[in-house]
Amino acid sequence: MRLRNASSPDRRIEKTRKLLHDALLSLLHEKSYDEIVVKEILDRANVGRSTFYTHFRDKDDLLAGGVRDLLHSVHLAHRPSSAKTSEDMLWFSRPIFEHIYAHHRTSQLRIGRSGQIVLHQHLQRILAELISTRIKRDLRNRPRSGKNLSPELLVHYLASTFTLVLNWWVDHDSTMPPAEADALFRFLVAPALG
Repeated sequence: MRLRNASSPDRRIEKTRKLLHDALLSLLHEKSYDEIVVKEILDRANVGRSTFYTHFRDKDDLLAGGVRDLLHSVHLAHRPSSAKTSEDMLWFSRPIFEHIYAHHRTSQLRIGRSGQIVLHQHLQRILAELISTRIKRDLRNRPRSGKNLSPELLVHYLASTFTLVLNWWVDHDSTMPPAEADALFRFLVAPALG
């Protein structure tokens, strides 16, 4: 009798989630996000309806899962240093601009306006979750100044400003390189971090 590896269920879950994410991505090359229905995702991934709903509430939740996976992979690849600088608080910005730039130029995804709104709402929320702990810790360890800035407000300000700059950058199909888009974002938030 063979014992089951404790990590097997995790690998199966990851495989199923990847199949579903890949199916959505594949469909986005063919039609707009608004036109895609869950049944098409299921057919493309060869996954049953009950399995889909075990992992996701709807296609928006599937899209959010993809955003979360992307941000977590960026976070793992670009871990902030232990130094407490504003540069480290903004560890996420340049890698995300670079990722979007690389994929936006090489693929013809048909996100559409409402898909972009859903995508950016999830990006902002998930980004706020990822940066919250670090910013709250860094603000707690800073010497008190005349300003008493709420950590929650700063987290939401950074996440929403990043999403605003990213949205502007993508909407205007800018030829601006990622480094310049990142510098623009950092310029806009620098006063709050100073």
